[in-house]
Amino acid sequence: MNSARTEAAAPTSRFDRLIDWIDERFPLTSMIKEHATEYYAAKNFNVWYVFGVLAIVVLVIQLITGIFLTMNYKPSAEDAFASVEYIMRDVEWGWLIRYMHSTGASAFFIVVYLHMFRALMYGSYKNPRELLWIIGVLIYLALMAEAFMGYLLPWGQMSYWGAQVIVSLFGAVPGIGEGLVEWIRGDYFISDITLNRFFALHVVAVPLALILLVVMHILALHETGSLNPDGVEIKERKDSRGIPLDGIAFHPYYTSKDLVAIIVFLALFSAVMFFAPEMGGYFLEHANFEPSNPLKTPEYIAPVWYFTPFYAILRSVPSKAWGAFLMLAAIVLLFFLPWLDRCRVKSIRYRGWTFKAAIATFVVSFIALGYLGLQPATEKVYVYAARVFTVLYFLFFLAMPFYTRAEKTKPVPERVVYQHGE
Repeated sequence: MNSARTEAAAPTSRFDRLIDWIDERFPLTSMIKEHATEYYAAKNFNVWYVFGVLAIVVLVIQLITGIFLTMNYKPSAEDAFASVEYIMRDVEWGWLIRYMHSTGASAFFIVVYLHMFRALMYGSYKNPRELLWIIGVLIYLALMAEAFMGYLLPWGQMSYWGAQVIVSLFGAVPGIGEGLVEWIRGDYFISDITLNRFFALHVVAVPLALILLVVMHILALHETGSLNPDGVEIKERKDSRGIPLDGIAFHPYYTSKDLVAIIVFLALFSAVMFFAPEMGGYFLEHANFEPSNPLKTPEYIAPVWYFTPFYAILRSVPSKAWGAFLMLAAIVLLFFLPWLDRCRVKSIRYRGWTFKAAIATFVVSFIALGYLGLQPATEKVYVYAARVFTVLYFLFFLAMPFYTRAEKTKPVPERVVYQHGE
């Protein structure tokens, strides 16, 4: 009888035997159960929840295309620009790989900004997800570093002079500024040495840190669970089997929905890549199609669009030191968001009009600063407008302990509210 039961329980196919062999040596099945088939998410997720998955898709695109680009790229001041032209003109499908990488850089920031906005709306930074939010902000910082270092590599006019401006900002650090700038550049000016060290950081160090942070972010997310649009903790109400009453398995329910979002995203991504890879000079600046010339300054220097909000803050004050400080503070304040928000309600659905007005003002100010960062600093109207929107940007954070404590909120439901179409 026992032998019959053993034979019945044994794997019945070669695939089953293979999985069983792997499970004895690596926790494959348990990982799939923990993070997919038995990871329960709220049943009322909407379209705002696809941008985290899309960020991973773009990360994969950037890693793969980056590997192929390094096969033909030469990180030297004499050959860098020519090697990019060689990739575009002579390497088979090189133009496609380069445009995938350049389009992916902007796409990465688009989906990350939307992902962070969703967290702001639904309070995904609040208890018990403070560490999840902090890791997310660290990913954002690593992404900024990765993009900045990669921006120098084509060694075009805007690459060279943009790096010159950004690196020089570290000179505003009291006491050690000049030495710090020289240490970052590795020379007394942006040179071949700078290009080599930025290349090493761009292709090895920062990607490894980014991948590690992404893994930590996912593990932290699955530990606390994804917060739903109602701000209800589904883990607090479970059935007799320990399954959340308002939860459904991430796979296959959300993986199938995410697959649709990925297909739509890749269609839009391909449309940009094939028909408008420069995107009017926003994704690939026209000045960067000229080789770098240390003796010729471009008429107007500006970073890529995803850095321009902070660039506008930098230029909004006459003092270089204060401008650099405000630019740094604009990013550092993100880390303190979980403790600045004093409201007990998480989701914007049930919060007061003050928070809704504040977050709307914040979004408008961020977009306006992004636009103003692309405009000439010689026009006073742009400078004054940047100062106004800089004040609004900082008020969102600094006044948050006051307007969130006093806001009138709506009752939060005990169970998630499923709305058709979400």
